[in-house]
Amino acid sequence: MRHRVTVLALDNAVTFDLGVPGQVFSSARDEDGQNLYAVRVCSPHPIRTTAGFTVTTDYGLEALETADTVLVPGVGRDSDPVRNGFVQPEVVRALRAAYTRNARIVSVCTGASVLAAAGLLDDRPAASHWAYADQLRTHYPQVKWDFDALFRDDGDVLTSAGVAAGIDLCLHIVRGDHGSRVANRAARSCVVPSVRDGGQAQFIERPVPVTAGAGTAATREWTLDRLGEPVTLEELAAHARMSVRTFTRRFRSETGLSPARWLLQQRVAHARLLLESTDLAVDVVARRAGLGSASALRQHLHSTIGVSPSAYRRTFRLSTT
Repeated sequence: MRHRVTVLALDNAVTFDLGVPGQVFSSARDEDGQNLYAVRVCSPHPIRTTAGFTVTTDYGLEALETADTVLVPGVGRDSDPVRNGFVQPEVVRALRAAYTRNARIVSVCTGASVLAAAGLLDDRPAASHWAYADQLRTHYPQVKWDFDALFRDDGDVLTSAGVAAGIDLCLHIVRGDHGSRVANRAARSCVVPSVRDGGQAQFIERPVPVTAGAGTAATREWTLDRLGEPVTLEELAAHARMSVRTFTRRFRSETGLSPARWLLQQRVAHARLLLESTDLAVDVVARRAGLGSASALRQHLHSTIGVSPSAYRRTFRLSTT
């Protein structure tokens, strides 16, 4: 049976967020081209969108009762959940019921305010759009907000930053459910990168823009071809033809991460792909990903996703066969 994703549309729904889940999850297919997800949209009543038109869905709130994943898109800045912390009681009850029966709960952008109002983010890390940080912190102080991350995965509850970060989160979910090959195919179908670097810091408005043509993108591309080799900060800066200080500042400005943190993320991601798609021994995977040793790979993989390399490989071998 296909995994059932139900999108909960509420008043002032952000139209981009509303369309992303159907596009991404419908692009996730197995080797035979069969859809791995069934996506449907529900709402308590016909709703107005931020684009100025009304949406009438095929399903009501009862659709949440059989959903494997419930996804709440963003809502406009003048919506009650963002402006005053209010969500309709019937929506709160439906979300809590879905969570209680172990449905996976997901939000995009300000959809996190709906989850927060339902009490589903209490004492949890959660992401949302950086532009709403003050409002969300004021109305929902019990949430551990992270306004730098593109998304936060807290197991059964996942949240993303604004707009395009919803694509990142949906692809992350596909990757976790079915592995990198399926997620990469879905990303290619949607003509987007499978994984984006950094966090929201690279998108926050700054008074002085980065000089065009003088960035670190070429050096990042160069580095990705050498993940199995030792690469020093000095070598990165030399490739970019910058001083170490200038390179580090520019790199963080563009990606939201330090060069060392970014490189570690890329190496762990490459190790995950090798574990999923090859039979290489764990120590060989560690060397090819530039992590040095099997023990280092175990440490970094456990700190990233909480499992050992062998457990990760078993999980994805089962999910893709």
